[in-house]
Amino acid sequence: MQDPTVTNQTASVQDGAPAQEAAERFFTPQLFLIFLIVFIDLIGFGMVIPVLPIYAQTEPFMASPWEIGWLVSIYSWMQFVFAPILGKLSDKYGRRPILFISLLGSVVGYVVLGMANTVLLMFIGRIISGITGGNISAAQAYIADVTKKEDRAKGMGLFGAAFGLGFVLGPAIGGISSKYGVHIPFFIAAGLSMTAATAVFFFLPESRKPRTDATIPERPFRLSALIEALSERQFGTINLNYFLLVTAFSIMTYAFVLYTSFEFGYTAEQNGYLFAFVGFAAVIGQGVLFGRLANRFGETRLTVVGCAMMAAALFLIPFVTPEWMGLAGLLLVCALLAFKNSLASPSLTSVASKITHEHHQGSALGIMASGASLARAIGPTIGGLLLNNSVNQMDHSTIYRTFVTSSAIMLVACLIAIYAVRLIGTRVAVS
Repeated sequence: MQDPTVTNQTASVQDGAPAQEAAERFFTPQLFLIFLIVFIDLIGFGMVIPVLPIYAQTEPFMASPWEIGWLVSIYSWMQFVFAPILGKLSDKYGRRPILFISLLGSVVGYVVLGMANTVLLMFIGRIISGITGGNISAAQAYIADVTKKEDRAKGMGLFGAAFGLGFVLGPAIGGISSKYGVHIPFFIAAGLSMTAATAVFFFLPESRKPRTDATIPERPFRLSALIEALSERQFGTINLNYFLLVTAFSIMTYAFVLYTSFEFGYTAEQNGYLFAFVGFAAVIGQGVLFGRLANRFGETRLTVVGCAMMAAALFLIPFVTPEWMGLAGLLLVCALLAFKNSLASPSLTSVASKITHEHHQGSALGIMASGASLARAIGPTIGGLLLNNSVNQMDHSTIYRTFVTSSAIMLVACLIAIYAVRLIGTRVAVS
């Protein structure tokens, strides 16, 4: 499922220059290639989502819900720590070598997962994948290198589109391929990462420009930047809302596969179809509905509606069983989650962009991305604790408390969103 993406903005066009010429200037071969590389890599990452929890429950692993929660979250914990490190290394040594080495690391991580015969080896594979998954910062830096300032937001929007499409296609491919063996998706993901690494090595030119200013200040550690951002009233409110939204969504993403397996007996393949349904519905909602609704009602109001829809969907999930509502109920909650993603997530990034000065757009959205990364690590960790009973198993009561807790988190987010309407207003002027 799709995590939140950066809002597209229209690139400026020089006076008298045709729109087609402006588009050609923006869609350079380098930008298209980095989009393709990120897209291929994210398909591989998305493939793991519906497969990993079920894979960890099979022989010889038989992992508990607590272990599976850490298995899911350890990737994001490693990514949160190592993304700024790889970003700094790309500043020093160049984007191309860091992207190439990190993609090869992803290949190793996926292969270790696919060949693992102990839970420890699974953790090692996830840790390797998480460390090298920090290449996202290097990819974003590459986009910043090859786009003009007026096209920067549009370039990051393209990056967000690669994320979205990867999370739509990845779970479906992972689910379908799992019917040939629950370990098969990991080897396919390894092949996709190797394809991306090959494209970097043979076709992607270096984008880093020689540094001319030796006195560039060091950026603060990501956690420090997050804490500092909360001190600014409007931006802090939006960040807290976004953090809670992603935390609750991450709990759901981890727990949903185990819930459908427990209640419905669904395999990784069937869960892949459900995740793909959510992804496609979210893409349609965001691409078709969001712009029109935002123009009519304002982003802050849409955030309230999106948070309320997600709170309702999360609360409803544990009550949906084969005996009550069945597949129709699952599709209903999936649709609610998809439309939540179409309303709340882009609304929050749009508001954050509008209340931030144009010269601080990148750092503001980067802080939000850091918070989301931390939330994706915290969510499954909490979910693993909630879903685990006293004998390291999952039961009906642990399912209820997991989804009710995530629903309660979204109710808090909804209250914060209502406060944001009063604090910021419904129509946000661009700073």
